[in-house]
Amino acid sequence: MSDIVILGVFVADTSYRADRQPRMGETIMGRSFALGPGGKGSNQAVAAARAGGAVTFVSKLGRDTFGDMAMAAWAEAGVTPAVERGDGYTGAAYIFVEESTGNNAIIIAPGAAAGIDATFIDAHADAIRRAKVFVTQLEQPMDAAHRALRLARDGGATTILNPAPAAELPDGMLALCDYVTPNETEAEALTGIAVTDVASARRAGDALLAAGVARAAVLTLGDKGALYHDGDTSLLVPPYNAGAVVETTGAGDAFNGGFATALAEGMDPQDAVRFGCATASISVTRPGTAPSMPDRSEIDALLAG
Repeated sequence: MSDIVILGVFVADTSYRADRQPRMGETIMGRSFALGPGGKGSNQAVAAARAGGAVTFVSKLGRDTFGDMAMAAWAEAGVTPAVERGDGYTGAAYIFVEESTGNNAIIIAPGAAAGIDATFIDAHADAIRRAKVFVTQLEQPMDAAHRALRLARDGGATTILNPAPAAELPDGMLALCDYVTPNETEAEALTGIAVTDVASARRAGDALLAAGVARAAVLTLGDKGALYHDGDTSLLVPPYNAGAVVETTGAGDAFNGGFATALAEGMDPQDAVRFGCATASISVTRPGTAPSMPDRSEIDALLAG
């Protein structure tokens, strides 16, 4: 039995680096191209497993080359797959990375994972209910995420919602979440509060708690780090200096995977945020998403240093 169960999407990342994005109708020359495993849920599962967690990943794939890539990536990281492989295509993502900054823009086509529904979730109810920590995002259909959070809460799991990509949530969904982990854009979408600095992040955290989040809002703030906000304690954890930033694409997923692993090990939530920040700080020094996730020895060394 896995301590951590993650529901989400795998996509094959097609990553293009260039000086800028092309305008509509324009063709430009790129600096480089890479193909690799991605998808927020899958990235988080890889991050959690490499950080030392026992992880099961629940999803759907196609019977195609990209699906084979997913299975190989999970095997290498030590993730246990709980997947259905059907006739649809495995998802893919277009990722543009700005050469000078490492910032990114992404388009996702979820493919077979778009067929994840409440019936599919019920087929994996036992694993979800038995988890210590359950994590999901919003790349798969909303009703599936909602159903899985309910099952996890009923089973006594600590529940984490990474509300990405930003979307309107059904009534009562935040009340099923012990922790919610938005970035600035997602926090604004959920609360209507523009998150431009730490003070506005705290106001957004208050709004998320008022909307029902059970334990804490944890806002990821890019190069400012992460804000842990539970109504009594508001703690900004800055990023760690792990080297020059190469690519930020998988940073949020690295944070969530590390955070989930730390919570599953029984760490205090504020220490779990520190662990997640260290995980993300290493990931941004490397290209790619899943391939950039650090192993436990690297995280421990950064925290100790």
